[in-house]
Amino acid sequence: MKLNQLSVFLENKPGQISEVCRTLAKADVNILTLSLADTQQFGIVRLIVRDWEKVRKILADAGCVVKVTEVVAVEVEDRPGGLAEILEIIEGNGINIEYMYAFTFRRKEKAVLVFRFDDPDVAVKLLQDKGVNVVGGIELYGA
Repeated sequence: MKLNQLSVFLENKPGQISEVCRTLAKADVNILTLSLADTQQFGIVRLIVRDWEKVRKILADAGCVVKVTEVVAVEVEDRPGGLAEILEIIEGNGINIEYMYAFTFRRKEKAVLVFRFDDPDVAVKLLQDKGVNVVGGIELYGA
């Protein structure tokens, strides 16, 4: 139930994210979700796409530095306290959340969030044992 996320490292200057998006557009790649983080010298664009292996090659061939990371997508009740309940499950069992971001779509009345855990296998089992829907690639890519 883990997903492969691409992290693209960019120089922190105008036009860098646009270049990545143009490269993917030319290759007819749809970005399912992304997150952008920065420091003074560089930025990291985190992407989830349908065919991550193909996209990793496209970006690498375009001169980008790309890293593949396992992340977990989780359905979260879209109501006050929904995220707090997920965080209590995770943090109450000693799992660290390195970062998280949201998908741009909802599944029924639920939001879908992407988590990077320090131990994704343990997090997936723990969440599933508590009745939380960990969303697989087939569910996301069909959305």
